[in-house]
Amino acid sequence: MKFTLLFWGIFCCLCCYALSKNIYARPDTVSIGALFTFNSTIGRVAKIAMAAAVSDINNDSRILPGTKLVVQMRDSNCSGFVGIVQALQFMEKDTIAIIGPQSSVLAHVVSHVANELQVPMLSFAATDPTLTPLQFPFFVRTTHSDHFQMASVADIVNYYGWKQVTAIYIDDDYGRNGISSLGDELAKRRSKILYKAAVRPGAKKSEMATVLVRVAMMESRVLILHANPDSGLALLLLARNLGMTSSGYVWIATDWLGSFLDSSPHLDMDLVSAVQGVLTLRQHTENTRKKSMLASKWSALVKRDNVDSRFLINSYGLYAYDTVWMIAHALDAFFSRGGNISFSVYPKLREIAGGGLQLGAMTVFDEGRLLLERIRQINFTGATGLVKFDSDGNLLQPAYDIVNILGTGLRTIGYWSNYSGLSTASPETLYMKPANRLRENQKLGLVIWPGETVTRPRGWVFPNNGNELRIGVPDRVSFRQFVSADNITDTVRGFCIDVFVAAINLLQYPVPYKFMMFGNGSENPSYTQLINKIQTNEFDAVVGDIAIVTNRTRVVDFTQPYIESGLMVLTSVKKHSSSGWSFLQPFTIRMWGVTGLFFLIIGTVVWLLEHRINDDFRGPPVKQIITVFWFSFSTLFFAHREDTRSTLGRFVIIIWLFVVLIIRSSYTASLTSILTVQQLTSPITGIDSLVASDEPIGFQIGSFAENYLLHELGVSKSRLRALGNPDEYKRALELGPGNGGVMAIVDERPYIELFLLEHPKFAVVGSEFTKSGWGFAFPRDSPLAVDLSTAILELSENGDLQRIHEKWLNDRMTEPQSQTNELESDSLQVYSFSGLFLICGVACVITLAIHAGILVHKYCEHAASSQQAALSSADGSSRSSSSRSRLQAFLSFADRREIDTRRASKEKAAALAGVGGDSVGGVSAVSSTTSVITTTSC
Repeated sequence: MKFTLLFWGIFCCLCCYALSKNIYARPDTVSIGALFTFNSTIGRVAKIAMAAAVSDINNDSRILPGTKLVVQMRDSNCSGFVGIVQALQFMEKDTIAIIGPQSSVLAHVVSHVANELQVPMLSFAATDPTLTPLQFPFFVRTTHSDHFQMASVADIVNYYGWKQVTAIYIDDDYGRNGISSLGDELAKRRSKILYKAAVRPGAKKSEMATVLVRVAMMESRVLILHANPDSGLALLLLARNLGMTSSGYVWIATDWLGSFLDSSPHLDMDLVSAVQGVLTLRQHTENTRKKSMLASKWSALVKRDNVDSRFLINSYGLYAYDTVWMIAHALDAFFSRGGNISFSVYPKLREIAGGGLQLGAMTVFDEGRLLLERIRQINFTGATGLVKFDSDGNLLQPAYDIVNILGTGLRTIGYWSNYSGLSTASPETLYMKPANRLRENQKLGLVIWPGETVTRPRGWVFPNNGNELRIGVPDRVSFRQFVSADNITDTVRGFCIDVFVAAINLLQYPVPYKFMMFGNGSENPSYTQLINKIQTNEFDAVVGDIAIVTNRTRVVDFTQPYIESGLMVLTSVKKHSSSGWSFLQPFTIRMWGVTGLFFLIIGTVVWLLEHRINDDFRGPPVKQIITVFWFSFSTLFFAHREDTRSTLGRFVIIIWLFVVLIIRSSYTASLTSILTVQQLTSPITGIDSLVASDEPIGFQIGSFAENYLLHELGVSKSRLRALGNPDEYKRALELGPGNGGVMAIVDERPYIELFLLEHPKFAVVGSEFTKSGWGFAFPRDSPLAVDLSTAILELSENGDLQRIHEKWLNDRMTEPQSQTNELESDSLQVYSFSGLFLICGVACVITLAIHAGILVHKYCEHAASSQQAALSSADGSSRSSSSRSRLQAFLSFADRREIDTRRASKEKAAALAGVGGDSVGGVSAVSSTTSVITTTSC
């Protein structure tokens, strides 16, 4: 019995230990499939790298203990059909995972099978960005998506300032979807793909040459080549033969070229000459320990494989190596957590069973989703660096090396990472710093471009189709100084034409062009219709007096303005003759009233401050009133004779004299202007008063002023009158609104200034109420518009633009503008002097408050002494004193002269001191004091 219990105890312990170590869940051998093209740039390297990974895993007891990993490799031989068949054969043999396929095209097809049978597929080379976990959850990309590669290409294009590129690509899922992603990334940076040149998969050289010839005829010289090594190298060799790798061209190849060059120890000289100056990309990998170990034994691995040629490892080989390690780590986690390899029949295949295809042999991996989850959760450091997936199924920290091909070698000029953009520092150093994608921090090293030049190529030329640039020119019938056609010589001339020709001559490249007139010759054409001709491709550009306004910038691009412009109001004016009452015009009625009121206030304040101590401000009431008026108004001429003795009074006078000085100066200046400068009057003072009225308004035929008045200012169309030339301007303004004319004309500044040169009796009222300029119009994103803008700025800086202006428009063109200043000016308002009046008023209040405080204090002292005298006097006197009103006593005290008040106080004190005298003497003393006070009280 004891033996039996001991046996069962030992058996249970062994079972628990076995379950904890998952010994029963781990098979002796795990077989996975690998599907790729052996004889390809990527396949040759991947085959050896995966074999090395399998060997390293099986020799490492820390990973998959007790289980041998076996990778069965199949060669798809660059055939989509063969690849599909081999993928199905893997499914027949209960494969739990497949490495591959290498081709994005094949991955699209096989991923559908993997989804149904729940077999994870890990591809180290299928970079098509549309292969996403949303559509293909069992497809795991173990390299970086072309979405990131195209973002790096777009950043390079934006860094060098190119706005248009030509994309050359293989017309399959890999090529189309990659270029589509490039177009999206360029659009984010305000650039675009001008032309997409698709090459048929497996195309002959003649077909490729035809595509390249079409590319050479295009405008863009920035060429993006997204292909596979075989087709891409053939295209580059043909491009060299066609002269498309010479100076002026820019070639940017995706990472297919970098991978080919990295794995090729020796290059054919023809190929070397074809790729000179080309920029290419390489998937960036960290310098890890596994990478160094793999590189050190690479030559031995190649020899062991018994291949005929020698080749080096590239980035795809490193990702293939890490892919095997991903599966090993995922399987280890899968088995450790109780995963079991089992398969079941796929029920949907029963409905189509039969025939020669063994469809029933394909089964569903029961725990495929669990293994897929373990693959998504891996986190280790491999040969390429950190191996970890984000929530979208992409590897973290995507980065690329940017390589310039020079001679027989490769020169890294910088790096691109999704974290910090372009940089000359390695991404590993930037990951430790805050992300900074500012434009000034984007840097690349020196590039040797095709043609062995370090000068950045312009990136575009005129299309090589034998056609000249078609320049649309308005056929004007008025203001022909700006642009006009000479029917005798069949030429176009004018200010705008001379500016355009001068700017074209400053460009560093020839520009063939021809002028094409637009209009019927009897009236000015519609400039809106002229601009629309660019959209319909009837004109390649428009040159003339074209105003840069908002609705036009939505459809075309303009150059830098070469002349200022804006809408102004032109109207007829009348001379204003002065009258006998002109001296009242400088001030408004309110200003006159406030100024006079302040004269009286200041006179009154000074009288209050000086009355008790200054004889000039004393005397009979009539005399004091006259003194107040005389003193206040005489300060206007600084002719006041009365002296001010109090400190407070002098303080008020100083401030008031400063105010008077300012008022006198302003009045003198305004009156001088009224009497000496010619004054013009008009019922219209600007655009606001013109719109508010109901009078008719004129505009120039073809000008944008009509649209602005209708839609921006809300003027009724019935009020607008179309005018064709300066004579019609003159006639309409002279007739006026009552006789079939107009009240005013709204037109652009250059036209009005030119009109006023010949008709000075009219004038501009108000200010320029819009600000714009004239420029040359080109299609959207036209690089010629940018270069011409630079040329116009150069014309402005070297003075040529001003000389052209003087030639056609005369330097006196700006003189009539001064007439706007001669219109009747407004009278001076109270508001203009409110600060001065406020300062003066505050000074008066403060001084009066101080004076009142001093006066009350003195009165209290006087009252106290009077009360003491009253107590010592007779009862009759006491009764007589108490009957007085206190207010009357205070006013009487305030009206007395201060020196008399002090004298009276002393006499009262002396009277109090003679207490022993008879009452008659006391009465006499009091009577004497009273007599003195009465005498000096006026």
